[in-house]
Amino acid sequence: MNKAKYTNRVPEDRKEVVEVIRKLKKPVKIMIIGSVDSGKTTLTVFLANELLKEGLRVGIIDSDIGQKGILPPAVISLGFPEEVFTSLDEIKAKKHYFVGTITPNQFFGEMITGVKLLVNEAIKRADVILIDTTGLVHGPGVELKRMKIEVTNPDIIIALQKKDELGNIIQPFEGKIRIFKLKISENVRIHTREERRKIRRDKWKRYFKESHEWEIDLQQINISGTLMFQGTKITEEEKNMLESLFRWIIFHGRKISNKYFVVKANIGNFPRSFDRNTLMACDFENLSNLIVGLIDRKGFCLGLGILKFINFNELKAHLMTPLNKEELEKITEIRLGRIRVREDGEELGLLPREAL
Repeated sequence: MNKAKYTNRVPEDRKEVVEVIRKLKKPVKIMIIGSVDSGKTTLTVFLANELLKEGLRVGIIDSDIGQKGILPPAVISLGFPEEVFTSLDEIKAKKHYFVGTITPNQFFGEMITGVKLLVNEAIKRADVILIDTTGLVHGPGVELKRMKIEVTNPDIIIALQKKDELGNIIQPFEGKIRIFKLKISENVRIHTREERRKIRRDKWKRYFKESHEWEIDLQQINISGTLMFQGTKITEEEKNMLESLFRWIIFHGRKISNKYFVVKANIGNFPRSFDRNTLMACDFENLSNLIVGLIDRKGFCLGLGILKFINFNELKAHLMTPLNKEELEKITEIRLGRIRVREDGEELGLLPREAL
């Protein structure tokens, strides 16, 4: 199931944008912004196809991490379509940047870094770079879009809006960047939360369909996106003290400056309170089915894995991934995400950033 498919039956203002892009000096960077279900991806697909017909080389950066067209979710992806296509999921990404969740909240740094790095890559081989963005345009989304615009410095911003709801985002760039304010098409379809979840479920399932289980030696690879392996290992005395105080089984513990980080399981079901400025506790079960990024030496994501469990005694991780042995040999880092997903695509929940 895809939210956006190619059609040239669009309002005339979209065709006018194509004419402007065609005449501009290349390369051209275009950022498309709009709220949820405003038609951003449909417009991206339309522009890309019309420009491909003109013989232009097009790069597409899909940064809508929760409603990705280019597989998989939870990453920002760069693809270069070579011929007219129907939907973004037909495009095989050349590079990904790992975010590790399906919502940009709490992950502004990753969102901005990922888009910037992929723009740098796209500009090496594309005449036109189209940047499709998330629907977060209110509250903190205003700042996210501002920073994304500032670091990528697009030549054109296309704002899809009903009235002037994007004013807080685009007003600071009036007179500095060419802005097209387009009305949302009357053909745009509103998707429910459950429909969005089902779309993601289908995409997760497709991505992990050919996965195999691999054992990874964590002593031979960098672990990021977590405090889990920072600092020094806690002593046996410290472990015993924390287990006694909170009725925990502690599988793994580190001391980072004056703060403890432990991976634990509860003994008994009763309230526990502690100062989170001095102690962080991660439930062992939250590491099961956690999405992880498999990162190469340049910081790009070669693919995703589903963490099944970590053997802390042997420091080995078991994960499911569609990557093959040759691809796995290229990874230098495993980065932990904040969403738990089964191989059948069912999402098991989001973790807050501070959970790990």
